[in-house]
Amino acid sequence: MDNFQVVLLSQALRFYKTCPEELTARLNKCFEDLEKTPFFGPNIKLLKAQKKNKLYRYRIGDYRVIYEIDKIAKKVGIFLISTRSEAYRKF
Repeated sequence: MDNFQVVLLSQALRFYKTCPEELTARLNKCFEDLEKTPFFGPNIKLLKAQKKNKLYRYRIGDYRVIYEIDKIAKKVGIFLISTRSEAYRKF
């Protein structure tokens, strides 16, 4: 099975560039997981409020990574990396 390509969109990329080094390491692990299996895993859930748009979330402690999957292009587009409270307020 081919791996997916992880793409950070503007807001997620800004957060990633400015986050602490410890969180960067955890995010890199998240991106590796999403390249292999973006649909399911212990930290992955389909957002209930966004079932039409098929948005998913990946949990990293107090942080959430919100993303969508393009099955045809084999890409994972990351919209947002934020704290739990901020992420759920936006989505």
